[in-house]
Amino acid sequence: MKFRIITCVVLLTVSISATAQYKPKNGFVPDAATAIKVAVAIWGPIFGEAKIANEKPYHAVLKEGTWIVEGSLPEGYFGGVARAEISKEDGRIVSVSHGK
Repeated sequence: MKFRIITCVVLLTVSISATAQYKPKNGFVPDAATAIKVAVAIWGPIFGEAKIANEKPYHAVLKEGTWIVEGSLPEGYFGGVARAEISKEDGRIVSVSHGK
């Protein structure tokens, strides 16, 4: 009887472990370079690859667990840039926009 209980507990533990999702300790988007890569991959199809390429360099800042990634305008230009908010923890796209 005791052996059966131990076997059931072990099997249950293995079953739970097998279904648990992997979660990196530093999040799925651990640094600014990764956040920029994710943002550029999202912006290109939405706003056009050429337009996004003209907004280099890109900048990323972490605020309260969310990466804020923005493009830049060339010197002397006026207007808006692409912006993305990306969750550091799970890589979820919180928002995407482009100023005018």
